[in-house]
Amino acid sequence: MAILITGGCGYIGSHTCLEMLAAGYDIVVLDNYYNAKPEALHRVQALAGKSFPFYECDIRDADGLRRIFRENQIDAVIHFAGLKAVGESVKKPLAYYDNNVGGTVTLCQVMAEAGCKRMIFSSSATVYGMNNPSPLREDMPTGAVTNPYGRTKYIIEEILKDTCASDEEWSAVLLRYFNPIGAHESGQIGEDPNGIPNNLMPYISQVAIGKLPRLSVYGDDYDTHDGTGVRDYIHVVDLAVGHVKAVEYALGHTGAEAFNLGTGIGYSVLDIVNAFKQANGVDVPYVIAPRRAGDIATCYSDPGKAQRVLGWKAEHDLTAMCRDSWRWQSQNPKGYDA
Repeated sequence: MAILITGGCGYIGSHTCLEMLAAGYDIVVLDNYYNAKPEALHRVQALAGKSFPFYECDIRDADGLRRIFRENQIDAVIHFAGLKAVGESVKKPLAYYDNNVGGTVTLCQVMAEAGCKRMIFSSSATVYGMNNPSPLREDMPTGAVTNPYGRTKYIIEEILKDTCASDEEWSAVLLRYFNPIGAHESGQIGEDPNGIPNNLMPYISQVAIGKLPRLSVYGDDYDTHDGTGVRDYIHVVDLAVGHVKAVEYALGHTGAEAFNLGTGIGYSVLDIVNAFKQANGVDVPYVIAPRRAGDIATCYSDPGKAQRVLGWKAEHDLTAMCRDSWRWQSQNPKGYDA
């Protein structure tokens, strides 16, 4: 019995591989290295003291996927593989629909052929769109999404719901992530973006270590306690543990079910900057810049359903998120290319 992890070399994927191994699962990992490095898995194997099969494969490659299912007894799939930059998705929508939606359809077809009908899907809070008030709950309407990346997540959720409705053997757990930050406490694995980071924490870390001159804070006139945007930041290890709990759930249930994975606490951009400076004793120069189109003032979760149904709750506080992010960055100033 093994769990296939697509996109297992990525930031969240690598941390989930480690937590799945720690929980006693056998894993098989697939990645095409589009936004990941082989070194991540070497470090996961070293930390876990275990090896596992790896396939360099694209989720759009049906024959490559069939080989994986032929050579391994796969009981469920944790599906991370996908393109993930909002700005890029606006410039390259067809690439996002092809890879994220088309790739997931191909994956589901091959899974069904192999008789494997359990998927844990890496979704996003972006599916809630801009019109729902926080805290966001799973029963709120989805779909009023403002960019192609978010729309691919929403469309895939709908595809998985339709698939489960058409075949009662299917189980789909839709995990709606909020804002993962932090890194494994060893400092051996973490977020290693290609080029200029899109996400706040790696940007802060690269400013703190001197790779980037300063942070741009987009907007200080929102209706929040300090004028900067408020988000629900969650430690990536807590997020990874949520996937372990989701696998346990999928193995015992059928149908489609969505869960928020967040802390339920909203922190502003300046809260994060100040917590990072305080936790690590480093300076983070920043400038205030104009708002970005499509950004909302406040977005945070109600994580109660995951606690009630999955028995999952985020354990790490903001200080731990900042400390672990800096440990990864300071020990690996060039990421996995050191």
